[in-house]
Amino acid sequence: MTDLGLPATILACLFDLDGVVTRTAAVHAAAWKETFDAFLRDRDGDAFRPFDAHADYDQYVDGLPRADGVRSFLASRGIDLPDGDPGDPPDALTVNGLGNRKNERVLEKIRSGGVEAYEGTIRYVTAARAQGLRTALVSSSANARDVLRAIDAEGLFDVRIDGVVAAERGLPGKPRPDTFLAAAADLGVEAKQAAVFEDALAGMDAGRSGHFGYVVGLDRVGQGDALYAHGADIVVRDLAELGGGGRGERA
Repeated sequence: MTDLGLPATILACLFDLDGVVTRTAAVHAAAWKETFDAFLRDRDGDAFRPFDAHADYDQYVDGLPRADGVRSFLASRGIDLPDGDPGDPPDALTVNGLGNRKNERVLEKIRSGGVEAYEGTIRYVTAARAQGLRTALVSSSANARDVLRAIDAEGLFDVRIDGVVAAERGLPGKPRPDTFLAAAADLGVEAKQAAVFEDALAGMDAGRSGHFGYVVGLDRVGQGDALYAHGADIVVRDLAELGGGGRGERA
């Protein structure tokens, strides 16, 4: 697989969505900021300290299932809310309520044209499929299908393990490797025969703990060292650097 920059033993590629296939990481970060800032402003008044769409997002939210991201960030501020239920209304002061409030904002942004694909990734996935590799999308997002349809890329993936499928199967999210392992199993390959493509530290942890054959870190925000520390075999700024339609500089 020299043209793709992968070991010859790799038979399948498992791609995260936000920050890997699409530029929706920024959309999600903005939606989280709007949600958390409104909550914190109401709660803390003059002591309000805003959510940082870069530092807080990368450390506490990125790559995690929605409710886990809420818990993680709130814990960083010493805030404890009841979990509530997955169907809680967006105005409920619960973990699930805040998560659903954020999801409403994300859907508004997606439907207003806030989704763009990384062309380097689209070319890479297309090239991988042309060489006979199987492909899967692995995302904690419950909106993955809508996003893929928005960029006309649903047909590029043989398998989709997203937040909806994970809930149906009872699969824990990243940093646990279960969703990636499920994707590999659905594709009919062993973990050691699959490569993981991720931009989130939680995704790197999942790739390492799942003992996948190769873990590629996408450094979109200048965290290359951290991606390596969390288990990346290689870190690039864009998949075009690996092959499948052009190369760039190593991150």
